[in-house]
Amino acid sequence: MIRKVSLVLLVMFFVAAGANHFRDPELYLPMMPDWLPWHRGLIALSGVAEILGGLGAGFLKWRRRAGWWLIALLVAVFPANVQMLVDHIPIAGKQLPEWVLWARLPLQLVMMIWVWWTCVKRRDVN
Repeated sequence: MIRKVSLVLLVMFFVAAGANHFRDPELYLPMMPDWLPWHRGLIALSGVAEILGGLGAGFLKWRRRAGWWLIALLVAVFPANVQMLVDHIPIAGKQLPEWVLWARLPLQLVMMIWVWWTCVKRRDVN
């Protein structure tokens, strides 16, 4: 039962997070490291990747692959979290306390563990 609830929450989280890349792309622009090209395109691409990963996790046939996809995505967006910390980038115009910016870094690992436990470890959650 816990894994089923976790799966539903995971699907909803990643689909909503991905959709937000299209609803409010300006939110993500300041987080983009300067060394990355094509900022708007990468924001859209990461949004599509989150939506596809979230939807894929919802289907048993695709769950394991979607899990690895989402873990790779979380690794790929990690530099944006580092950029937020280094440049003290506000979110939605609000400056976050430095401890929150630091906490976001290990939170990526927690999210990877969540995805692994929900999608990769076992495939029998319907």
